[in-house]
Amino acid sequence: MNAIILSAIWAVIMMLGSFMVKRKGNFRHIAAFGLLVLFVANIADTYGYSLFNFNNHGFLQFTRFGYLFNSIAIFSSLIYVLITGKEISRYGNHTAEYFALIFFVMCGVSMLAFYNNLLTLFLGIEIMTIPLYILTGSDKRNMKSNEAALKYFLMGSFSTGIMLMGIVFSYGGTGTFSLDVSRAGIPNLYNHVASFLEIVGLLLLLVSLAFKVSAAPFHFWTPDVYDGAPSVFTSFMATIVKAAGFIAFIKLCLVRMTATSAAIDWKMIFAIIIIATLLVGNITAVFQQSVKRMLAYSSIAQAGFMLFSLFSVNDFAKEGILLYSAAYSLATIGIFAVLVKMKDYTFEGYNGLAKKQPLLAATNTVFLLSLAGIPLTAGFFAKYYMLAAVVKTGSYLWLVIVAVLFAAVSVYYYFRVIQAMYFKDGNAETEAITPSFKAGLLLVAALIILIGVYPGIILNWLYF
Repeated sequence: MNAIILSAIWAVIMMLGSFMVKRKGNFRHIAAFGLLVLFVANIADTYGYSLFNFNNHGFLQFTRFGYLFNSIAIFSSLIYVLITGKEISRYGNHTAEYFALIFFVMCGVSMLAFYNNLLTLFLGIEIMTIPLYILTGSDKRNMKSNEAALKYFLMGSFSTGIMLMGIVFSYGGTGTFSLDVSRAGIPNLYNHVASFLEIVGLLLLLVSLAFKVSAAPFHFWTPDVYDGAPSVFTSFMATIVKAAGFIAFIKLCLVRMTATSAAIDWKMIFAIIIIATLLVGNITAVFQQSVKRMLAYSSIAQAGFMLFSLFSVNDFAKEGILLYSAAYSLATIGIFAVLVKMKDYTFEGYNGLAKKQPLLAATNTVFLLSLAGIPLTAGFFAKYYMLAAVVKTGSYLWLVIVAVLFAAVSVYYYFRVIQAMYFKDGNAETEAITPSFKAGLLLVAALIILIGVYPGIILNWLYF
């Protein structure tokens, strides 16, 4: 509860700060301090030190899983603000409002980590996504940004309508909005016979959430939106926001979809979506000439791996989605931080970067290796846990082989960037690089290697 309330309060503080603080650079420090407060408050809440205690009537359920994900999301957001916060001030005169919107997004993320009711799911999704429509179109002088904002708004509104329809059908079939076992007139959730309305409702919810996490065939908005949005906001949308969508998804699968598995084969549906997502994301990324657009398709491919947690729904899946959220968020934030400093977003724009900016090239290599799932990086164990979760189910083992083959394909387009930086001659042009920016990149790279060597630094929090 601490994170939900404090993030909303800090968003208001950021809005009021626009009247009292004149220097744009100070907003980043205020936002970073606010995220640090949120992180400490969430850790305190994890161990029972709550600042706000009131009856939420079962709309929220506070679990160690939710607290750990929330800590990962807040910490990743803190890293994001510290490294790329300066770039936010480049887009208009509303820097404080942009940070306020980020805190509202964090409020929605926290609600999704703890929701226990379909109405809370809807509120969390909307609180998280509505500010993103504004952030996507924040570069008003850029037509691509305006186009991206319009597409995102239309697709988001359409998927929200589908979600509401799914919630209505689900309520019609069960008589309750709650995810709890003690639903209206159903003494045991796992032994009841799912009605037609409930199945239709869950299918509509699946479609809606697949839109939110950019899973194929509901991914078509992602490349244009990620490419058109300002790069500094794309990294936030593609990491913390996407991970929160998967956390909401897996909570729905753990209760509602598991309970109706006798009526519909969810594993087959998820297997089809996984293959389609991996295929579209990886194959299309191979043919991109822009690094930013390649990363957009790469995010679709990464979503394909994260979908394994929904397919499996076991202990490995829960551990894996947390580890994947941390590994993917840190690596993507780092890559986009470097991308923002580049004057040319094409692969050729990276030619010779290792000679001009060796530290940027080295840290960027660590980030790319993590996304590719190379050992000694956080991405390796993240992918391992996803595949191990499928093996543990004992079914659809061919999916593991398919995933490994597509992971090999992803190595190709990630290594294209490394090849350009180290093995091609060129004059990669970057903006001014400050010592604090370099220190931030080194911190993120060190964290990725630390988690890659010792993943228990995150997973132990789930049990101890």
